[in-house]
Amino acid sequence: MATVRSIAVTNQKGGVGKTTTVANLGAALAQRGLYVCLVDLDPQAHLTLHFGIDPTALNATTYDVLTADVPLSRAAILVENHLTVIPSVIDLAAAEVEMAGTVGREQILRDRIAAETFPYDLLMIDCPPSLGLLTLNALAAAEEVIIPLQPHFLALQGLGKLLETVSLVQRRINAGLKISGVVFCMHEGATRLAAEVVEDVTRFFSSSRGAGRPWSEARIYRTRIRRNIKLAECPSHGTTIGHYDPFSLGAADYSALAEEFMAACEGRPAGEHEPARPQAQPAPEAVQPAPAEAASAPDQPQPAQEQDEASATAANPAALPPEAAP
Repeated sequence: MATVRSIAVTNQKGGVGKTTTVANLGAALAQRGLYVCLVDLDPQAHLTLHFGIDPTALNATTYDVLTADVPLSRAAILVENHLTVIPSVIDLAAAEVEMAGTVGREQILRDRIAAETFPYDLLMIDCPPSLGLLTLNALAAAEEVIIPLQPHFLALQGLGKLLETVSLVQRRINAGLKISGVVFCMHEGATRLAAEVVEDVTRFFSSSRGAGRPWSEARIYRTRIRRNIKLAECPSHGTTIGHYDPFSLGAADYSALAEEFMAACEGRPAGEHEPARPQAQPAPEAVQPAPAEAASAPDQPQPAQEQDEASATAANPAALPPEAAP
């Protein structure tokens, strides 16, 4: 079987949409026929909980994979057609301490993946909001990195450090590692701040083209994941947005992102010969949206506080990601 394509979804800032993107993009790709495996490498186990899995009732988790030589396949749980989750548990928080004296501790996950033949097309790793040993394991195991980024001033501050870490891992551990894309989440298109941040990030990555850095070919995904309350609600129902509310803005955005992702994989422009979108079937507990939502504008007026923050961003070039490690 062909090698599994592996992607680490990471950003050391919390609350930027990592888990939401892994869960809903993974599910949307599975609906389009890909065999997808999602690996929860966050001790908070939010990806595990997103699919209604009780972390305390499991025989094997990523903690056992990293600390007890348990194969990934033993921890795998099929959550829906074509979609598998390897769950996490709070005990994973102690894994970094337990692995401190282990030789090659940054490459344990890579070794576990290499030890098996998986029936998957894609493996996506949900990383914790830090640049610690768990994230290093994900970066050592993955071929690519996707960075979910909220278009706010503070969300930019850690981007340079993340790029430095990726560059360091590429030089010392994983020579094939690259940043393949940036996804803007919780986007509010009506705000000046969002437009400025998107422009700054796009300019930064464009200036790196051909520079031989891990992010030189990074794609700024055109699909923006708009702020949508349905995306926050669906984890409490143990399902993804495509099942919880297939007619919501969140479902439309992740469907479009999945199509753009597949177009990039196939080397064609997004929108060209795209596969037909599958008709999502709501779960029994799905809540039908009010008619007003479909007709409502997706973006909200800009509050005064955001106007001030936008002005601060425009006046402060230090907010931009620096040229990361040489």
